[in-house]
Amino acid sequence: MKKAFIAFQVIVLLILVYFSWYLATDYQTPHGRRDMPFVIWIIDTIDLFIHEGGHGIFGIFGRFMHFLGGSLIQVILPVAAIVVFLRTSGLRSLIGTLYWLGHNLINVSIYIDDAPKQQLTLISKHATHDWRWLCGYMGILDSAEDLAAVVAFLGVLSLIGAIGVGVYFVVRDIREEFLGIRPPEKLAP
Repeated sequence: MKKAFIAFQVIVLLILVYFSWYLATDYQTPHGRRDMPFVIWIIDTIDLFIHEGGHGIFGIFGRFMHFLGGSLIQVILPVAAIVVFLRTSGLRSLIGTLYWLGHNLINVSIYIDDAPKQQLTLISKHATHDWRWLCGYMGILDSAEDLAAVVAFLGVLSLIGAIGVGVYFVVRDIREEFLGIRPPEKLAP
């Protein structure tokens, strides 16, 4: 039974590596976002609803927070999931939650990068580009690409962290199953 679970973990990890590579490369091009894998599209669609909900939630705090709220909620929810699942489910939950955070950070970085160009299709012809407004308000429209690069870098780090946690657990489970090496017991406080 443990061998089947290890094989499942390896398959999931390989899929995660593929999706992470895609997010770090092709996803950041217009062509790549048009022909994205179905799973990425599903996550993007869910995150779009989360993003739009963030505008409503944070809109009560003024115009600036209204525009920032969509992207902010895209980061807050995965971070909250990391905290909750770490407390309730343990380290293995970091595989999914860090991936979700990285996916969202890269998604937000594309939106930030588009602020000066305004080439992305928004949900409405009459919608205001959040990051165009935010960068214009803060007077950093010329620095939007630099800000986007930092956010994308943090997203890639999060994806690498998710893969790293996955590799750790696969190696640990293989050592335990095939070599009989048990992981160290938790130290008492």
